[in-house]
Amino acid sequence: MSRIRFGPSGLGPVAGAISKLEELHDLGLKACEVLFVRQIYIKKDDAIRIGKKAKELGIFLSIHSQYYINLNSKDPEKTEASKKRILKCCEIGHYLGAKRIVFHPGFYSDMKSEDAREVIKGGILEMMTEVKKNKWDVELCPEVMGKINVFGSIDEIAWLVNETGCGACIDIAHVLARYGRYEFDDIKNAFKYKNWHCHFSGIEYGEKGEKKHVITAPEEWKKVLGFLKKLDKDVVIVCESPDGVGDSIVGKKIYENL
Repeated sequence: MSRIRFGPSGLGPVAGAISKLEELHDLGLKACEVLFVRQIYIKKDDAIRIGKKAKELGIFLSIHSQYYINLNSKDPEKTEASKKRILKCCEIGHYLGAKRIVFHPGFYSDMKSEDAREVIKGGILEMMTEVKKNKWDVELCPEVMGKINVFGSIDEIAWLVNETGCGACIDIAHVLARYGRYEFDDIKNAFKYKNWHCHFSGIEYGEKGEKKHVITAPEEWKKVLGFLKKLDKDVVIVCESPDGVGDSIVGKKIYENL
């Protein structure tokens, strides 16, 4: 049976970070993803202080890198800038004790999947070399993406994991939006390792895939947690709904009653 930690997406401002962690702990939540979607707003000293408190409270931290990442841009300068942004997240993540750095891998940029994945693989390997050189204790986790015209299918992310040894962010809501169903068997067969980093929430989608994250319906939690519980995995589920804390509490209660 899987062991699952629940928590929200978003820690909030530095000034309130410690009290937010204490609040999550008091609610029985054991994970939180720090959002650097526009900028890296935590400095080294604050990262060390916040990370120490998270460790003390048993809260697993991760980081979501900036949304405007593209490791396969037609403009080489944009690709290089994307790598620098991810690496800065890795640096702060090291001091924060945030083990996983989640990022959107990029676009197809008019390439076939086979060609785009080689370019993105090269970028990941380059960043992994830099992470190792700096002895940052973090794992790069490209994310399964919810829009069909964006690089990041189950197979593409699993291929990157197998080729580079990087981690992955298995966004189960994105799988539903991209494929129109949860594809549980494909997820299980693609990611055979023990420690899973997942995103989940309610999601609105159409024929092009993801539109927006919404509050998670209990019946959707039951479907996903029923699948995860049967696996022998250590799972972190970050809830990206508009009420990440409230939805995480609902998910946790449903999981405990399964």
